[in-house]
Amino acid sequence: MPDFLLLMKSELMITLIIFILLIIKLGKGLRNEQILTLIQVLLLVNTAIAAIITEPGKLFGEMFQSNSLICLQKTFISLALYLVSLAFSGWFRKTEHLTEFFVLMLSSVLGMYFLLSAGNLLMLFLSLELSTLPVAALANFELEKKKSAEAAMKMILSSAFSTGIMLFGISLFYGATGTLEFVQLAGAVHINNLQLMALVFLISAFAFKLSVVPFHLWTADVYQGSPTPVTAFLSVISKATMAFVLAALLFKVLAVFEPAWHWLLVWLSLATMLIGNLFAIRQTNIKRFLAFSSIAQVGFILAGMTGTAVSGTASVSFFILVYIFSNLAAFVVAGILSDQFQVEDLEGFRGLRKKNPFLAWMMALAVFSLAGIPPAAGFFGKIFLLGSGAYSGHVWFILLAALNMVVSLYYYLKIIRLMFMEESAADPVIYSVSRSEKFTLVICASGIVFTGVFSWIYDYIYRISS
Repeated sequence: MPDFLLLMKSELMITLIIFILLIIKLGKGLRNEQILTLIQVLLLVNTAIAAIITEPGKLFGEMFQSNSLICLQKTFISLALYLVSLAFSGWFRKTEHLTEFFVLMLSSVLGMYFLLSAGNLLMLFLSLELSTLPVAALANFELEKKKSAEAAMKMILSSAFSTGIMLFGISLFYGATGTLEFVQLAGAVHINNLQLMALVFLISAFAFKLSVVPFHLWTADVYQGSPTPVTAFLSVISKATMAFVLAALLFKVLAVFEPAWHWLLVWLSLATMLIGNLFAIRQTNIKRFLAFSSIAQVGFILAGMTGTAVSGTASVSFFILVYIFSNLAAFVVAGILSDQFQVEDLEGFRGLRKKNPFLAWMMALAVFSLAGIPPAAGFFGKIFLLGSGAYSGHVWFILLAALNMVVSLYYYLKIIRLMFMEESAADPVIYSVSRSEKFTLVICASGIVFTGVFSWIYDYIYRISS
């Protein structure tokens, strides 16, 4: 029993929070402010538990597994979830269905925790569905908006399609090997046409979840139509989890197919970087802009996965940490502008330096990190990813990836120009920033700076990855 409690601490904590919210929903008398404060405290406790206790072990016949790396990845997800609860406090206080919103979001996170600890293809599939279905409901949470309903419909359709693809791939692997266990599967798979087809189906399913080109077509519309907290959740937490799981599958379970999936990832990476960058240049809506920006970032993540198991896992994990701070900071600033003035176009950032210097500098730091400009942590994150990809010896691949970093500077610096070098036609307005929003932005800014300055963070991730 103690092993069970320690190994499943994060899952049990999230389940406990869900039950508390359901009990609160049955009663009456608590205001949104009180419920939100309780949720934030419990999520902070969940983050601390995930970070402090890192007990390795296996449960349920190796269907559930945990180790230091998995615990670290769950800590990243827990921290991002806590920051989301803080960052959009203003929106949460105004919604009529706060408890329902967090029950759905926490159910999705519960599925992500199980996904990270899955040691069986069946467990992987069930966890993936648990993490995906509640998000479709969250996308449609603003019932009065037509775009929100459209976003939910596109999310459901794309999820259903990717689910079918994954099930087909799993069935082929099971038919060829007679096992669903990761440990047995790693030794039973062989390179032949049937299993190569299963590999392609499995990677394609994750490509849908990660918005890898050409499986990205749902992303911008879902990001634009969903409420800003849901968009941030999808862009930061969901993508981080899928990247962690895909890396673990490729390096630990499907390593035999490395000659095949290596080249598949190389071409997917280049296509994702290029299409993401080119389409981001054309965007005027901030959510669509960040959607294509996140697609381009996924291209760099795939580049890191083309390296060795240790370097690939370490570089992807480090970059995800940086990406959480950077992308979440950008969404917080965008959320503040959208919430107060219903501004979702890039033109809303024009002259922001005079309207609110704090928001302008926080957005600038986030943009510098996303663009990979030193000394922001995003620069080191991309260097580690490209360094991991360089192990393959394909110099042309690294050069093309580096050129894509240069292309991304154009649209990222466009926001900087609007905020600092152009004047707004309207009278200056001071955008008010709540304490929770300011606290979130300070945490994100500190994370962007510290993860780039302190080299021991990457060293620690590299050590536990090996």
